[in-house]
Order: sequence, then C-alpha cells, then structure tokens
Amino acid sequence: MPHTIAVAGKGGVGKTTLTGLLIEYLCQKKQGPVLAVDADANSNLNEVLGVEAAPTLGEIREEIAKAETAGSNPIPKGMSKQDYAELKFGEALSEQDDYDLLVMGHTQGKGCYCFVNGLLTSQIARYAKNYKYLVVDNEAGMEHISRGILPSVDTIILVSDCSRRGVQAVGRIAKLIPECGLKPKSVGLIINRAPGGVLNAGTKEEIEKQGLHLLGVVPQDEQVFEYDCDGVPTVKLPEDSPVRKALYSIIDQLDLS
Repeated sequence: MPHTIAVAGKGGVGKTTLTGLLIEYLCQKKQGPVLAVDADANSNLNEVLGVEAAPTLGEIREEIAKAETAGSNPIPKGMSKQDYAELKFGEALSEQDDYDLLVMGHTQGKGCYCFVNGLLTSQIARYAKNYKYLVVDNEAGMEHISRGILPSVDTIILVSDCSRRGVQAVGRIAKLIPECGLKPKSVGLIINRAPGGVLNAGTKEEIEKQGLHLLGVVPQDEQVFEYDCDGVPTVKLPEDSPVRKALYSIIDQLDLS
C-alpha cells in the first residue's frame, strides 16, 4: 500500500497550494509515482498543478443518472451496467508523467454526497496499490476521512494561517483524528502565510495550548498571490521561491518512507 498523506485545514489558508507543491516534491525527490486525490467539492487542485481536469466522479455519476432518467441506454451491447460504470469512472483519472489526479467533485440533489464518497472510496481502492504515495487534499475538516474513504492514513498535515482562530480550527480538527478511528504515524501543523516567516507570541501560545506539533512556517509571498491572479500554476514558482524553499525544508524532516 502507498504511504498516505492527508492534508486538512479550514478553507482559505492555502491548503491546496501547499498540497500541489507537496505532490511536486514527492515526484522530484522521492520519485513517486503519486496518486493525487482532490476530495474537496470546490476542487481546484488541478489549477495549482497546471493540468486539465478530467471529468470528476460526480460529473460522471450525473451523466449516467441523467441518461437513465431520460430513458436512454448508453451501455454498449454485451456490456453489463457495472462494467460500463467502471469504464466511465476510469475516465476520471487524469494521467500525468509522475502523478495521476483523481477529482471527487459533487452531484446535485440530497444525499448525493454519500454516493460520491462511495465512488471515491472504490476508485482509491482500485488504484492505490499502483502508487508509492497517495496525497489527499481534503475539505475544510476531516469529513471525508471520517467517512472511511481511505484504508489508512500514515501522515496528517494540518494547515493554518497565523491567526489564533486558524490555529483553534486545526486544533478542533486534530481532536477529530482519534474519534475517526485513525492512527497516523505522525500529525503535524504547518503555519502558512506568516508575515516575514515569523510567528508572533500569541500564535505560538495558541499552538501550545492546542497541543499541536509545529512542523514549520511558510512565509507570506506576494508572488503566490500574483500567480493565482494571473492563472499561473503554483508549481511553476521558481526554485528560490521562499514558499517552495520553506515547504521543502519542512517536508525534508518528515518520515515519508
């Protein structure tokens, strides 16, 4: 089984940006291959990575459901419905040189999240054994992990901005980890977008109060903001980017074997 890394944190803290750079690190330094999973309904990991997104699991499920509702039969003659569904869901895997990307997406209607979570679970089980690393960019919390989409989690990286409220939010997420029945080898916190890459005393105090293990600090960098505004993938940041250098230094310290 792959070494599974789950990245979690509240929305708007740069979690997906760091996840994209983490994936690139694993491809460069650890020589992959990596299965990247975008488990956020508001999916944009592909934009950070600079790749065209394949149809999401949710979109494919909607396509099949609409065909059934309309009374049309898209299934080729001689193929079972189960085999057809597996074939279509296989189209959700976007294959790149060093990693592949699977996007959960969402569907319309009440109760559909559970169905798409089930699809994500089955597709991860289908592909996971082919990869050295599995990296999951989660929603703002541990919801997907708590629903059992992953067979196990080895490393959990919590991401927060440098505010007290942000640290309190990841503190609550950290408390959910044992409640979800997870037993990761390591859980650590990355503070992102810190002015000058330095934490003030109040933030340090809150980290200690929440009982969180600080892995490191990633500085605020206007270049990341400019890339986002211009639609340039974050993974194209220069090698001497303060964000890239800080994050790579943090990951170097992790046991990802």
